[in-house]
Amino acid sequence: MGTASGRLGRSKVIALVAMALAVFVVANDVTALSVALPAIENDFDVDVGTAQWVISAYALIFGVLIVPGGRLADLVGRRRIFFAGAAIFAVFSVLGGLSPDAWMLIACRALMGIGGALMWPATLGMTYSILSKERAALAGALIIGAAGFGNAAGPLIGGVLTDALSWRWILFLNLPIALLACLVTWRAVSESRGGETERRFDYAGVATLSLGLIALLVALDAVDDYGWGSPQILLLLALCAVLLALFAFSERRAGSWALVPRDVIANHPFAAACGAILLMSPTFFVSLVYLPEFMQKILGYSPVEAGVGLLPMMGVFAVVSFAAGPLYERLGPRPVLAAGAACLVAGPALLA
Repeated sequence: MGTASGRLGRSKVIALVAMALAVFVVANDVTALSVALPAIENDFDVDVGTAQWVISAYALIFGVLIVPGGRLADLVGRRRIFFAGAAIFAVFSVLGGLSPDAWMLIACRALMGIGGALMWPATLGMTYSILSKERAALAGALIIGAAGFGNAAGPLIGGVLTDALSWRWILFLNLPIALLACLVTWRAVSESRGGETERRFDYAGVATLSLGLIALLVALDAVDDYGWGSPQILLLLALCAVLLALFAFSERRAGSWALVPRDVIANHPFAAACGAILLMSPTFFVSLVYLPEFMQKILGYSPVEAGVGLLPMMGVFAVVSFAAGPLYERLGPRPVLAAGAACLVAGPALLA
């Protein structure tokens, strides 16, 4: 399974299928429950502000821990970390499906985010190790495309399961898919590591960044109840500022084993790309939460109809995800990014 040959043999195809399955299940879980939020609100008698944490808890923990997950995969072994992440993801998916109340469901979703954050970078690393350097664009297109397809299929799968059975089966479905991905990975993918020579791990960076971002999001969630000038919100914002300042300080002291190394921070094009993603992502993901709410509560759609209603957006997203890698290779980053940003301005404007 080395990278010497650019030819895609049977074993490599099977391994890539396993990687695509893993990406699909992680990406699908971001969107599948979006159409089920009204049903979750009814089952647990909570408002949309509480129910949206079913989505936010997973996305927050996943986003915060994906960098540490990638470092662990490089240090410990990508396949090993993938199996650990898949186990966490599957176990808490089942427990989330069995939740008796909203708070246990939210807690399980947060813990699922840990599993996803371990699986994702390990999957990415294994995909690049399976293919030769000449096929790096194919590896990127596979990951982005499988993620796009998972995001696109999520609302439709979630709607069908919510209508036919219950929203709980959206979570139960993760178990067999994760098991299948692990089985194929075990049989077809060899262990690989990154080129890390430093074996230490930046625990201080992980803790300060994670807690700082959690404090910020809790403040943004609670501001409607308490107001911007309330002591609770001001305390959370101050805590966020202190923790993020401590994160920056700890990264300077950590040196080569920092969670975000200094040479990465100093890479201005990379920093600009991260800033663009930070600005564009909320526009996209807020639509996944509130459009199904609008369709079901205002337009009277069923969950599966709301899933179909999201297909124009999510279907185009999936198709363009597969094309993004080749477009990037042919046109370069600026035209692709500018076109995507323009669509993210036009789409919400038309919706509004």
